[in-house]
Amino acid sequence: MCGRYAASRRPEDLVGIFGVEKWEPEETLAPDWNVAPTKDVYAVLERPLKDAGEPRPVRQLRALKWGLVPSWAKSPEGGAKMINARAETVHEKPSYRRPFASRRCILPADGYYEWVTAAGERQLEEKGKRKRPRKQPYFVTPVDGSVMALAGLYEFWRDRTLPDEHPRAWWVTCTVITTEADKEPFGGAARDEGPGSLAEIHPRMPLVLTEDRWDSWLDPGRTDPDDLLPLLAPPPSGLLRAYPVATGVSDVRNNGPELLEELEAPEEGTLF
Repeated sequence: MCGRYAASRRPEDLVGIFGVEKWEPEETLAPDWNVAPTKDVYAVLERPLKDAGEPRPVRQLRALKWGLVPSWAKSPEGGAKMINARAETVHEKPSYRRPFASRRCILPADGYYEWVTAAGERQLEEKGKRKRPRKQPYFVTPVDGSVMALAGLYEFWRDRTLPDEHPRAWWVTCTVITTEADKEPFGGAARDEGPGSLAEIHPRMPLVLTEDRWDSWLDPGRTDPDDLLPLLAPPPSGLLRAYPVATGVSDVRNNGPELLEELEAPEEGTLF
């Protein structure tokens, strides 16, 4: 699952990291250490420029709304529920099948937050019988401090209640693809207490794309599902680490770099 993440990189840095050719300064977003569904987020994508007379795809940095609204939806109200798409079924689900074929993107992040679940509650969650209560939050981030490239999809939705020239006539929304959590030990130094792998925190994790897959993932010319499915393989083990952070991140109203500060041990009263 990916229900909250941090994205504090400057657009100028993202342009260099991802080889972006086009971005609009008016789409600049403030650093966000507590990105929640329905917020605007940065996305790297490739598509021809509108009215440019140039058919080739151009790599762009865009600000999209997190929570995918299918093109055929009657209203955007369900977007907040469609923040994640499962890698195992993304090629066949009606809401994601078309975006997976030609509207793939990368959502840059510093890392993502996940909340530890007690063993009994996790068993119920894995069976789809209940939602787990959130306990001790952990921040998952690359061992080497690099940007985390989350695999995503984006879609266009037309608000038919507005005229064509209205700035809100078109919505561009996105979702994060998730996969099974890594069961191997974390990379970096081991902690004396707490989870030793991502799977011990939560059964799902966002699909992280290593740099060697960026070009293939973003290429809109690749539309054959059989050609795309291998790109959904989880990244190698040992690239990520996780550490406990203050429970203040559980309140979306809190936002600042202090949310990423590493705690020596889980907060008193929380569970692992």
